[in-house]
Amino acid sequence: MNRIVVNFEPGKAAARQQPRRWARILALVGVFILVVIVLAFAGLFFWWRSYQKSPVYSLALLVQAAQRGDTQEMAKLIDDEEIMRNMVGRVSQKTSDRYGLAMNTNVKQQLDRVVSTSAPALKQTIHSEVINEVKELGGDGEPKPFPVLLLMIRSLVTVSTEGDIAKAAAKMSNRTFEMMMRRDGDRWRVIGLNDDRVVERVVDNVMKTLPAIGEVDANSPLFKNPGKPRKRRR
Repeated sequence: MNRIVVNFEPGKAAARQQPRRWARILALVGVFILVVIVLAFAGLFFWWRSYQKSPVYSLALLVQAAQRGDTQEMAKLIDDEEIMRNMVGRVSQKTSDRYGLAMNTNVKQQLDRVVSTSAPALKQTIHSEVINEVKELGGDGEPKPFPVLLLMIRSLVTVSTEGDIAKAAAKMSNRTFEMMMRRDGDRWRVIGLNDDRVVERVVDNVMKTLPAIGEVDANSPLFKNPGKPRKRRR
């Protein structure tokens, strides 16, 4: 009798090859996911390194240093000499405006001595007022973790950069003030503060060292009559 023989080997071979095919596919998918993760972390790392060189990052470091009273770190991020040079003119003008017509030669000479770029007392006053203003950017209460502080600064400050100079406009609850910053290596230093409230506070301190406005010299031209004396009527 003739026998019918069925060959099952091709089916078994195909069955053995199918798991291998899926294993290769899964391996390729795994390699692809791994490459994506590595690229994502690499991109995040380079972005973070670049962000550490931004004005906002330096400003967050300054706020943190101010809250902690870290004078060495603040010295790296604030140029007191430049801030003073940029503010002296406004302080002198506003002080003169307060005196008005009561300003005389003696007071003017005293004012010039007090409001000078070489006056250590004025430098310390301006430094203290700038630090107080910087602290406000970090909010009230205890110092916050740096990531939280960085997010706060990002939400409060708008930065425009042109070359090595940046302008940071800070929006507080009821006012806005500006800080000028200059690139210094991988960091940015504050070189100017445009804030009327700070200027007024500095002027208040300057006024304490000058004669009171009511104390006008009797020899002042204000008390002299430049015209000829009138004849009395009989």
